[in-house]
Amino acid sequence: MSSNSGIQIPSRLPLLCTHDGVLLPGSTMRISVDTARNMQLVKSRLLKGTSLKSTIIGVIPNTRDPEHDSDELPSLHSIGTAGLAVQVVGSNWPKPHYTLLITGLCRFRVTQLLRERPFPVAEVEQLDKLEQYTEGGQADGELGELSQRFYQAAVQLVGMLDMSVPVVAKLRRLLDSLPRETLPDVLASMIRTSNKEKLQVLDAVDLEERFKKALPLLTRQIEGLKLLQKTRKLRPDDDKRVLAIRKGGVFPGRQFSLDEEVEDEDGDDTAMLEKKVKAAAMPEAALRVCLKELKRLKKMPQSMPEYALTHNYLEMMVELPWSKSTTDCLDIRAARVLLDNDHYAMEKLKRRVLEYLAVRQLKSTLKGPILCFVGPPGVGKTSVGRSIARTLGREFHRIALGGVCDQSDIRGHRRTYVGSMPGRIINGLKTVGVNNPVFLLDEVDKLGKSLQGDPAAALLEVLDPEQNHSFTDHYLNVPFDLSQVLFIATANTTATIPPALLDRMEVLQVPGYTQEEKVEIAHRHLIPHQLEQHGLTPQQLQIPQDTTKDIISKYTREAGVRSLERKIGAICRAVAVKVAEGHKVSREGKACSSDSGIASPPEMPIVIDHIALKDILGPPVFEMEVSERLTLPGVAIGLAWTPMGGEIMFVEASRMEGDGQLTLTGQLGDVMKESAHLAISWLRSNAKTYLLANGSADPLEGTDIHLHFPAGAVTKDGPSAGVTIVTCLASLLSGRLVRSDVAMTGEITLRGLVLPVGGIKDKVLAAHRANLKRVIIPKRNEKDLEEIPAHVRADLDFVFASTLDEVLNAAFDGGFPAAVNHPQVVSKL
Repeated sequence: MSSNSGIQIPSRLPLLCTHDGVLLPGSTMRISVDTARNMQLVKSRLLKGTSLKSTIIGVIPNTRDPEHDSDELPSLHSIGTAGLAVQVVGSNWPKPHYTLLITGLCRFRVTQLLRERPFPVAEVEQLDKLEQYTEGGQADGELGELSQRFYQAAVQLVGMLDMSVPVVAKLRRLLDSLPRETLPDVLASMIRTSNKEKLQVLDAVDLEERFKKALPLLTRQIEGLKLLQKTRKLRPDDDKRVLAIRKGGVFPGRQFSLDEEVEDEDGDDTAMLEKKVKAAAMPEAALRVCLKELKRLKKMPQSMPEYALTHNYLEMMVELPWSKSTTDCLDIRAARVLLDNDHYAMEKLKRRVLEYLAVRQLKSTLKGPILCFVGPPGVGKTSVGRSIARTLGREFHRIALGGVCDQSDIRGHRRTYVGSMPGRIINGLKTVGVNNPVFLLDEVDKLGKSLQGDPAAALLEVLDPEQNHSFTDHYLNVPFDLSQVLFIATANTTATIPPALLDRMEVLQVPGYTQEEKVEIAHRHLIPHQLEQHGLTPQQLQIPQDTTKDIISKYTREAGVRSLERKIGAICRAVAVKVAEGHKVSREGKACSSDSGIASPPEMPIVIDHIALKDILGPPVFEMEVSERLTLPGVAIGLAWTPMGGEIMFVEASRMEGDGQLTLTGQLGDVMKESAHLAISWLRSNAKTYLLANGSADPLEGTDIHLHFPAGAVTKDGPSAGVTIVTCLASLLSGRLVRSDVAMTGEITLRGLVLPVGGIKDKVLAAHRANLKRVIIPKRNEKDLEEIPAHVRADLDFVFASTLDEVLNAAFDGGFPAAVNHPQVVSKL
């Protein structure tokens, strides 16, 4: 059936059953295809159809939920909407799923259901005349009055929206161009209404009844927007900025939907941000940038991506401590007591901190020093930085730089990048909340380099006292004053730090501890800390000093105290087992009779002697094997410096028949290989002087020499093994034994001079740990002995050599006499 004249829809329509909405004539709606019958309709009718007629389907609302769908066709609503399938979106993988975009045309009534499978098809009667969408006409009487009231209400509603938005302006023009009869359907689909209310509008076939159903819905929407304006206390010039647009379209264009929560809550947030900007006490340059960004933020819609970026930038700016600082504690006596309580030894570091405090008392505007603590692992570089912050009464922040290979980690990312953020320096200032903290740049010698830049180069500005008062982070793009920050860098070696960066820092060497210092540190700090960590008390466990010395000498070999602390922790765990078992035995003993044979709990305190130490930690890991290894000619002991501290190093030599070749093993670097060739050349040139030729002109004639440097898996380099190689070869060629209690270090020349080397303190401490008695060092290194503790100097016999002749005389029992006394050559290098 159809209307008598005008545009008609087909008399038979396939039916699409929906449950998630009501399609009204004049509106556009997306419908998900999720039932078997609807899927068959899409595949058979829409995807295979070729005519315009095949795209017209009937949409029946208010059917059963597809989750409870069954093979039976649910009861159909009597009135539906004929719609035009504008778009079909979907795919067949991994399973078929489609979404339809349908525009409503007119109402129809189902007169007869023709078939149910594979999709329902019904004979329908058209209820609305489609020509009324194109032909204008004025109604009279009550219907005309209703249509006029509805039109005025619609104009009032649109007037409350922001007319600067193009889609709102288009809606205003549509109100004037669309026939009045279409307005109830269009506005009912646009405003916030429930499916039940839309269904009432759909069922209102009579036009007058349709106006009466839709007008209260429109009035309710207007009252809701008025109430929203009052509660949010909008400014008078913003009365029309209540924007509420949602998905959809208006026939023949797109639909609008008005929500009550549509206006953003940006006004109060922006005002609060503006107050924070003015209260942050920023420098003039930063304040000018913030006010400019704030002005841009006020003009931006909240939906713009740049809104969030600008808002985050302003929040970062107001959270930075532009003028907030802590007051330094300048009591030097209290600072000395606190530093002594926290750390034993480290006199040079403590003296530098006290000097800073003294100068701060005399001059309040002193720039923060930039210190670099260089020393082996485990000597307390990081912990002393934290102690310095507590001494000064400042905030402390640690920045781990090990493995950092991107300069943006230091300087930040520019705001043009997605996910941009400030660098670690600015983030650290935001975290501590003051502009004069103590920053610890940990492991500055382990910075990397990559395609993203060199972070060590980025640190040049941070650690330069002449530049860091205007440090510019890429994210902030305004200068920030870092001159009041006390920077402390830590490193194991200066060899991998770029010279330009090293030049900006005041380097303080933190050498390894002596055995006596380790014993004192263990009983002052390590043992009490481990007892607390394991729930023990001094009344339950006691570790005598002799036991501590055995742990240090036989179970650890390090410059710091980390391994020592782990060994003490192992002792505490073993004792904790005994204590826990004793508690259990004592409880069981109370429940049983005294003669039941239950073992009694261990006597307290448990004292760790050398027997208990061996039971807990096992056999000694390190033995003093110096004397055993020097039982043959051709072995000497050298001293080496490593990032882990000083080490003793054996040099072994052997000779065999051959053609005068020299073989070097032990992963030697180029400098050490050159030292070996220098030693051979010097011995060959002075063979007759020291009676090494055995009657021939060349001691290597018919002889091959093999030099080996254990351990073979460790890379070795440097010039300081020169005197050790000469002594080792002289012992081999003369057949005499080197003294077993002698270690030596020094660089040599072809003229037989001994040149100074570095790392004297670490090397001497290594010799002291190995129980050596005599140390041969270059004469020009005599000044370096002032850094060595007095008790170490008292235990060792130092020989200061300027020539190799003095070295050989000190290394062998009874000296190493020469056949001819040649005049001494004085070095002028």
